[in-house]
Amino acid sequence: MGVFVYLPLILPLTALPMARLAEQHLHPRSATRLLAAVGTTLALCSTLCLALLMVVGTAQLPGNPLPDGWSDPEVRAAVPYEEKSGLVAIGVLGAVLAACGSTLVRHIRTRFRADRALLSAEDHGDLALVPSADPFAYALPGTRRREGRVVVSTAMMECLDARERRALVAHERAHLKGGHHRYLLVTQLAARANPFLLPLRTAVAYSTERWADEEAAYTVGSRRAVATAVGKAALFSHGPSGPAVLPAFATAGPVPRRVAALLDPEPSAGLRPLASAHLGLAALIATVGTAASAVSSLNATVTLVRILHAATPLL
Repeated sequence: MGVFVYLPLILPLTALPMARLAEQHLHPRSATRLLAAVGTTLALCSTLCLALLMVVGTAQLPGNPLPDGWSDPEVRAAVPYEEKSGLVAIGVLGAVLAACGSTLVRHIRTRFRADRALLSAEDHGDLALVPSADPFAYALPGTRRREGRVVVSTAMMECLDARERRALVAHERAHLKGGHHRYLLVTQLAARANPFLLPLRTAVAYSTERWADEEAAYTVGSRRAVATAVGKAALFSHGPSGPAVLPAFATAGPVPRRVAALLDPEPSAGLRPLASAHLGLAALIATVGTAASAVSSLNATVTLVRILHAATPLL
C-alpha cells in the first residue's frame, strides 16, 4: 500500500485546470455532468483513503473495539508513519462526516421551509406565486408526494414584463427538468469531503445556471429577453434568491458572465478549435488524476483487507 494511500487526498488538484476551461468552452450541460462526475469520484476516493488510514490509526488506540490482531506490527507497517497519520485521519474523517452531515441537514431544513412557504402560495399549475415584498425565484424539486414547483414572489413578477416572466419560469422549469439540485448537492458534499474540490463546486453552480439559461432562451425564442430578465432580477434582488442547494434565478456572482454569455451566439455542443487543445490537455490531466486516485484507493483497500484478514482469520 505504501505512500500511494495518500495520493487520493491531493489528486483532486489535477481537476482544477479543467474546472474553469470546461465552464468556458463546453456546453453548460456537458460541463455540469463532467465536473459533477469527476468531483464525486475524487471525493469518494479521498474519503476512502481517510477511512483506511483511520482503521490503522484506531487499531493503535487502547480500548478500541477492533480485533487485537489489527494492531499487529504487520498491520501497523502497512502505512508509513501509521501511528501519526492514522490518528490524524480519525479527526479529519470525523470533520468530513460532520461537514457532510451538516450540509445534508441544512438541505433538508431548507426543503421543509420551502414547503411551508407554499402554504400561502397561489397555485398556477407547476408555478407557485408567493405573496412577498422580496423579489426571489427558485426551483423547488419534487418529492414522492409532490411534483416539483417553480416558486416566484409577487415582487419578482412585478419587476419583469411578460416576456421576461416567461423567461424566468422557463429557466426554473429547466432546473427541475434537468435535476440540477442533485448536481449542486453532490458537488457541495464533494467539496466538504475535500476542500481542493471547491473550485469544481463553484464551476458546477455556474454551469447549472448557464444550462437553464440556454434552455430558457430556446423556449422563449430570445436570448436577449433571458439576459434582460437575469440582469433585472439580480438588480432588484436584495440578497441571495434561494439556498445554495436549490437552483435560484439570480445570484450575485455569475450574473454578469451569464448575461454576457446570453448576448453571445448559442454555444455549440462541440469544442471550439482554439480551446480544444487546452481543454483536451486539462481533461487528460483530470482523467489521469481521477484514474490514479481510483486505482490507489482500490489498491490500498485490497491490500489492507488482505492484511486484516491475515491478522484476523475469522474475518
